[in-house]
Amino acid sequence: MAATQPVFQLGSHTLPVHASLHAKNRTRLVEALRKVDSVPKGAVVVLQGGEQKQRYCTDTDEVFRQESYFHWTFGVREADCFGAVNVDTGRATLFIPRLPEVYATWMGKIHPPQHFQEKYDVDRVCYTDEIASILKEDSPSSLLLLRGLNTDSGSTCRSAAFDGIADFTVEYDSLHTVISECRVFKTPEELEVMRYCNRISSEAHKEVMTKIRPGMKEYQLESLFLHEVYFRGGCRHASYTCIAASGNNAATLHYGHAGAPNDKTVDDGDLCLFDMGGEYYCYSSDITCSFPVSGKFTADQRMHYEAVLKASRAVMAAVKPGVCWTDMHLLADRVQLEALREAGLLKGDIDAMMEQRLGAVFMPHGLGHFMGIDVHDVGGYPAGVERSALPGLRSLRTARCLAENMVLTIEPGIYFIDHLLDEAFNDPKRSCFMVAEAVNRFRGCGGVRIEDDIIVTADGMELMTNVPRTCEEIEAFMGKSRQA
Repeated sequence: MAATQPVFQLGSHTLPVHASLHAKNRTRLVEALRKVDSVPKGAVVVLQGGEQKQRYCTDTDEVFRQESYFHWTFGVREADCFGAVNVDTGRATLFIPRLPEVYATWMGKIHPPQHFQEKYDVDRVCYTDEIASILKEDSPSSLLLLRGLNTDSGSTCRSAAFDGIADFTVEYDSLHTVISECRVFKTPEELEVMRYCNRISSEAHKEVMTKIRPGMKEYQLESLFLHEVYFRGGCRHASYTCIAASGNNAATLHYGHAGAPNDKTVDDGDLCLFDMGGEYYCYSSDITCSFPVSGKFTADQRMHYEAVLKASRAVMAAVKPGVCWTDMHLLADRVQLEALREAGLLKGDIDAMMEQRLGAVFMPHGLGHFMGIDVHDVGGYPAGVERSALPGLRSLRTARCLAENMVLTIEPGIYFIDHLLDEAFNDPKRSCFMVAEAVNRFRGCGGVRIEDDIIVTADGMELMTNVPRTCEEIEAFMGKSRQA
């Protein structure tokens, strides 16, 4: 059954995903673990899935989203499960909660283990209250548990814990490194999902560009995007909190949080920066479109936008296996500084600007990041890859050299952030390059970011994002909607 039936699809207009995606992931995982000297024969991977949570002290359930490592391994949509994979044989066991009879009244049908075995194409399904006894029957030499640092959040991922675990030999050192590295490189099945998610999110961005008008609220454009990715594409979740910034709000890199909740009125002269991505089957997209509310760029807006676009396209032309991501960031910095000098905002030698890290004044974030089941996906800083301490470069979420089947964002930007400009003007080593009158003219205009999602291929890259990008394309596209 599982070989022909999709494990996930939300209507015929959405992408079907098959359980073979996760079977392949498990095969990759155990093959990699067998090559690790510290992993003994007879070891078993044990993962704990996400738990159903309630809002604070209430009985209101939050919408469940599966824990990412568990989803990558098993593709299970239900909460409160565990999973085990025998490293020697690849045999996969899913442990599901034993639900009370009243569940059927309030939550729906209680399915037997056989249902989940067929649905998720695993070798065996047991109940979570049987984990210890089932594992003892298998006599594992050790349990490989997940424990390691997420280099984006600084948080340590949660290890599986269950009654009776103290009776087993447990090992925490191998699994996190190996499974995270597996997640860095996407399979063809994973890439198919990510292409779909990008297509749906690209279309939703275009719908926002079509419908935006002066006088609307930023949150109305956020709402339109979320409706489009869910209604058209089955994306119940967004990959992250939507950034629907207009005007000066676009100078706040992660605008849209509770303290700045996409609540400004969009004005006619504003330049917008909309950073929004749908999530399908736990796989992410991350797209930023910058465009004028009016549908027409002013001369300053065009210069600002095209400086960033030049950097984006320069990086795309350079991306290929073996290229260091840090060098790509520096390339984007250089192209943007050259454009700002050409426009009269900067003066002096570009190499000297680079040495003083002047680019970080205008682009304080990193050029881009890994993307997959998490929008800031894991594996950015494995052992041996060091994070730079330099401004801008220290914000990079990876400093690795690129390889085929990595998925990343390319997202250069230029922002006019008051406190960063003030710091630079007060620093003689940087202020000597800045033309104060010209730079200050852009204060209050916000920022431009152009963010696309790419796959590293054998000889370059594949662009998944499909939205209008040049000024001419944007004006022509937005102009059509205003003529209708």
